[in-house]
Amino acid sequence: MSADEAEGAPEPLVLDYRLDAPPEKVWRAISMPGLREAWLPGADLADPEPIVLAPGEALRYRMREDEPPFRKSAVTFRISADEAGGTRLNVIHERARPGGRTIMAANSNAPPLLRAA
Repeated sequence: MSADEAEGAPEPLVLDYRLDAPPEKVWRAISMPGLREAWLPGADLADPEPIVLAPGEALRYRMREDEPPFRKSAVTFRISADEAGGTRLNVIHERARPGGRTIMAANSNAPPLLRAA
């Protein structure tokens, strides 16, 4: 068992970028498969369809490594307009907890997960 597995998932990797492009253009680049493919190939994704958290503001892609141990993760992109007319892009990469579920915020409004006994 690795240290990560013993303690749960590590802290997320959070990156913050300032872009000269307007938020609408950045949204298209992260949400449209034809444009996204240039910088985030679909082969790297567990599911090529994003989970839209807030249209025009935030979305998440599920990822899975293509080699054992096939670790899963989620990458969330949040965009907002900045003071200079460009875009602030936050990228949050979270590894899934051992057992497969990605840590979700308590206020994520995600449907509850139910399991049969």
